[in-house]
Formats: sequence, C-alpha cells, structure tokens
Amino acid sequence: MRVLAALSGGVDSAVAAARAVDAGHDVVGVHMALSRSRAEFRTGSRGCCSIEDAGDARRAADVLGIPYYVWDLSERFEETVVADFLSEYQAGRTPNPCVRCNEHIKFEALMDKALALGFDAVCTGHYAQVRIAADGTRSLHRSADLAKDQSYVLAVMGRERLARSMFPLGDVRTKDEVRGEAATRGLSVSAKPDSYDICFVADGDTRGFLRDRLGERPGPVVDVEGRVVGEHQGAYGFTVGQRKGLGLARPADDGRPRYVVDVSAATNTVVVGPAELLTVRAVHGQDAVWLADDGLDGRPFDCHAQLRAHGAPVPAIVTRTGGPGVRVEVPAGVRGVAAGQSVVLYDEDRVLGQATITGTDR
Repeated sequence: MRVLAALSGGVDSAVAAARAVDAGHDVVGVHMALSRSRAEFRTGSRGCCSIEDAGDARRAADVLGIPYYVWDLSERFEETVVADFLSEYQAGRTPNPCVRCNEHIKFEALMDKALALGFDAVCTGHYAQVRIAADGTRSLHRSADLAKDQSYVLAVMGRERLARSMFPLGDVRTKDEVRGEAATRGLSVSAKPDSYDICFVADGDTRGFLRDRLGERPGPVVDVEGRVVGEHQGAYGFTVGQRKGLGLARPADDGRPRYVVDVSAATNTVVVGPAELLTVRAVHGQDAVWLADDGLDGRPFDCHAQLRAHGAPVPAIVTRTGGPGVRVEVPAGVRGVAAGQSVVLYDEDRVLGQATITGTDR
C-alpha cells in the first residue's frame, strides 16, 4: 500500500513510520506545520510542531530512506482547533483540543489530502489498535500499553477514517520498548522528551493564554446559596471539579474544601460547593460518532464509559436519544464531569463510540 506517515518529530511517529516501511509499504513522510510562529512553540518538553520538531522529522525520514514533505496546516488548525478551544471556554465548557485536532486535522485535513493524492492509508504514532474481523470489519481497541493508550482521543474519527488508519505501535507494551527500538534503528529522537499539555499553550499557562485571547472579564465567585465568596478575572479560566486557584476570600461555614461545581458563561459566574455536589449519575452527550452497532435498535446497552482523557472507565448504561445524542447512566456515580469533554464508550477494550458532553444529572 501507499502509506502517508505523519511525522511529528517525536519518537513515536518515527518508529511507527519505520514499522510501516518494514511491513513493505511504500511510505512517504509528512510533517504538519500547525503553528503560525513555529519557532516559539517548544518550551523544554512542552509543545510540538516547532522548527526543531520539523528538523527532527526530516532527519528521521532520512534515516528511514523515505521522501519527506512539510504541509502547512496552520490556518486550518487556528480556524478549527484553536478557535474551538477559545469558544468552548468562553461558553463555560471545558474542551479537549487533542480530540478536536484528531477530528479536524489528523483524520480530516491530513487524511483527505492524502487520499486525494492517491495514498491508501495514514500511519501515525498513536497508541491504539485496529483489529480486522474475518468479514473485513475494522474495530478500534485500546493499546497494549494502557498507560499510553490514546483510543479516547481517537474515537471521534468514525468508521470511514478508521478504515484508512494505521497505528503500528498498538501492540507495544512500554514506551521504553519504543525508545529502545528507535535507538537500535539509529533514530536521533530515541531520547527526545515527550511533548505534553496543550501544544499551542507553550508555557503551560492555559488561564494566561485564555486571558490574552479573550481579555479579562471580572465577575463573582459564589457559593451554592448565591453568596459572593470571591472574585475571578474570567469565568473561562475555571472548570468543574477544580479546587486550586479559586482565590476565595470567605471560607466555607463548615471549613471543608470547596470545588467548582458550575460555570455560567451567561452570568459570568463561577459557583463553588462541597465535594459531594460533584458526583453525577447520568451524562448527556451530542454529536455522537459510532464505531460499532451496539444500541442501534434503540434499546439501552451495558458498557464502560470514560469521561476524561486519563480517567478510569466506569460501568454505564447507554441509551441513544433523538438525533446524534446519548444518555449515559452511571449507577455508581462519577465526580467532576465537565461539559465539553468527551464521553467514550467501551466494550472491554473495544471502542463503541463517543459523544461530546453537554450536561449532567446529579
């Protein structure tokens, strides 16, 4: 097959591309330039898509003996991922930009261009597995290395794009195995630190980034009785479940810690309360994307739900609602669920589908 390998400049994508070459595919490497000021993007091990990363990707392609190109997707990235990030926080929700990047950039813009150029598949260094049944049906599964599993942020791709995706690192047991393989292959990125946090927030100060882009909007922090207990400089800087950085001038009457239990963009108000108010029993989601047919007949079905990128899956009962919606009941309850995040549904390690959280029931 003709395979387009997305080379981020990190060790994972380099080894994934190497494995695609070993499998006998005709591989071409592409680095996605996502920042309008790439020279400023990497701070220590944070960030990605900098000039440094483009150079590392080129050197990896040279070692592998494959053609290498840079595709400028910075405008698309700004108009989709960054714009969505800002608008979601401004609306009082907490987005996951990695999900949006996979949806709009890696498995839409990149894949659409690859297919238009005659490639059969796109290969990335994500930690997840694609399994093919006897009838040719493909399914998405968790990585063998559960600590690195990225199926949560990949669930948004849908069936058509899954059919054109390759994740050669899905069977890897540890990141050390990947680094060792990279060193053996002579790839200079073998010891390169992982990028982490939000790639376009180079210094890791999300609240500062939002303040610079959205401006200060002072407003009240209130308790559940409506009493003002503090002041904020922008409700967009808070998320449900947050405890640190609240700046409360008035302690709780019982002396217990308080958490953000609601963020109202309409009134520019942050509501704080006791920990028990964070527990929800049901989650509502919209814009559902399905990779399996479970519940297609409209009847509720049992599965496990993951509500944060690094959260633990919990037993759930799922019902498809009108349109692309779902209701996910969590009988045991789950804490700190924020609107804007993804709820991803699993049958053991198989991804069934995902939806964007729009609300919860306590």
